[in-house]
Amino acid sequence: MPAGQPESQPARNNRDWMGDGYSFTSHGAILTRPPEPPAMNPNLLMPAVTLKAGDALLVIDVQRDFMPGGALGIQEGQLIIPPLNRVITAFLRQRLPVLYSRDWHPADHCSFQAQGGPWPPHCVQNSTGAAFDARLDLAPKPLIFSKGQHRAEDQYSAFLAEDEGGQPLSATLRRQGLRRLFVAGLATDYCVSNTALDLRRAGYGVIVLTDACRAVNLDPDDERLALRRMAGAGATLVATTDLGIYP
Repeated sequence: MPAGQPESQPARNNRDWMGDGYSFTSHGAILTRPPEPPAMNPNLLMPAVTLKAGDALLVIDVQRDFMPGGALGIQEGQLIIPPLNRVITAFLRQRLPVLYSRDWHPADHCSFQAQGGPWPPHCVQNSTGAAFDARLDLAPKPLIFSKGQHRAEDQYSAFLAEDEGGQPLSATLRRQGLRRLFVAGLATDYCVSNTALDLRRAGYGVIVLTDACRAVNLDPDDERLALRRMAGAGATLVATTDLGIYP
């Protein structure tokens, strides 16, 4: 979830421009027609995804401060919990890992307005608002990874978030031999997308559960653009209702 100044939109690479009126030669991209407004590719919505060894579910920042009425509430954030809990149950039933990330900020964190940052105080360590939402199902002995826990550390991605022993999520993924991450939580346009992109850069398969995410949408197009960036990086976008994981 937001832990610092919103990032400017990254420059598109060749992959991002595929299908936008550019062709490719040995000399680079050539505009062949004016680009049309981007649209979601229906082929990216792949039904009947099933679970297998090497899969894990990563639940991102489903904390009280990010729920409506919280310090940094996200509109309709509560609606992700029923589909997310169904997926959590399915993973636990198959004895596959369920991992949780959280914002875990000191009271004087650099992202807070009092320190010159853009956000109101949120998810302060050991505060009520930093707790996971009470409606969220937690695995027995949940593996929890904290990010943004140092005063000067501004951290969107959960990829290097740390467990209570200081080990990063990236190390846990390697140690457990995980190869594909199902990603859901808050918020699509910040921590979900940054985490998914880092996972793809590291070579992991990524499936984003679109109905179990919600966006901040400082700009109305932020969610759509975040989904497009993740899909362009090779992540699969799928609704939980299209997963072939339920009995």
